[in-house]
Amino acid sequence: MTKIIMITGGQRSGKSRYAESLALSLSPTPVYMATAHIWDDEFRQRVAKHKQRRGPEWTNIEEEKHLSRHDLSGRVAVVDCITLWCTNFFFRRDRAEWEQPSVDEALGALKDEFDRLTRQDATFIFVTNEIGWGGVSENAIQRRFTDLEGWMNQYVASKADEVVLMVSGIPVRIK
Repeated sequence: MTKIIMITGGQRSGKSRYAESLALSLSPTPVYMATAHIWDDEFRQRVAKHKQRRGPEWTNIEEEKHLSRHDLSGRVAVVDCITLWCTNFFFRRDRAEWEQPSVDEALGALKDEFDRLTRQDATFIFVTNEIGWGGVSENAIQRRFTDLEGWMNQYVASKADEVVLMVSGIPVRIK
């Protein structure tokens, strides 16, 4: 039976560590699905630290967009993270600024992919950020992205069996 757990909170609130700990409590051999695109050396180092923290019991999958192409049936999978996954649908590196998808187009594609992924009989632990807590940006592109992620977070939360808010490393169950 499919189970969806969403872990949300601010940056450096302990979301990933909590998600990894939860996954290991549910399975001796969980899957870590990384959605990040490696933009620069600093981010590459962040990814390396995350990988070092996880041991050999983890199956690591790097997939920027099409998560559903991986068979996770019967597994426990951490999807880290919705924020970076949204970025991959919001911004296409192969297109000019005026050719980028609209928020509605990106949101539709994300919802469709989420639904395809979660049709699998697996336990999914989605990690995400609450980026809208920082105020309204002066930058129009950032406002559009905040809208996209906020609506995607709401969609995932509506489908989730459990939602946990991380505050200063402390998990607070909200659903």
